[in-house]
Amino acid sequence: MTALVLGVDPGAKGALALLAPWAAVHRVRAAESRIVDVIDMPEATGSALGTHLRDWLADHSPHTVAVAWVEQVHSMPGQGVASTFKFGANYGAILGALGAMGIPVELRTPSVWKKAMRVTADKGSSRQLATQLWPERARDFSLVKHDGRAEACLLAEYGWRAGR
Repeated sequence: MTALVLGVDPGAKGALALLAPWAAVHRVRAAESRIVDVIDMPEATGSALGTHLRDWLADHSPHTVAVAWVEQVHSMPGQGVASTFKFGANYGAILGALGAMGIPVELRTPSVWKKAMRVTADKGSSRQLATQLWPERARDFSLVKHDGRAEACLLAEYGWRAGR
């Protein structure tokens, strides 16, 4: 059984990423972990999103999630009331599901983890770094719309490095 690290980019165009440690023979790699799985954020909302998260993690049994690193987010000026409410409800569903599963959660603002990982606010820089760290998974980050995947993986990598 391996202890995995979960990275969560919680936006509608975000993603979920599971990373595992590399064995000692892989220390030459730039990343300190390997991608077990990465998926785009499910289109489900509320409790259905929590259920989807639980089921997705169960698919990786017997591995366990040691910690979830979740991007700490807030509403943005100019967002509509309905979209802000939906975003907040989904963010709460993710945190609630992780709590119900007993998975410790670490929240980090984009400015903190991106600075540590040396990426900018430009989402393209996240895709570029993810491709460099995990070249065998480059197709997972090849399109502009894959920025959420890259950021979920990088957030998990940030957490992995911080938690060692």
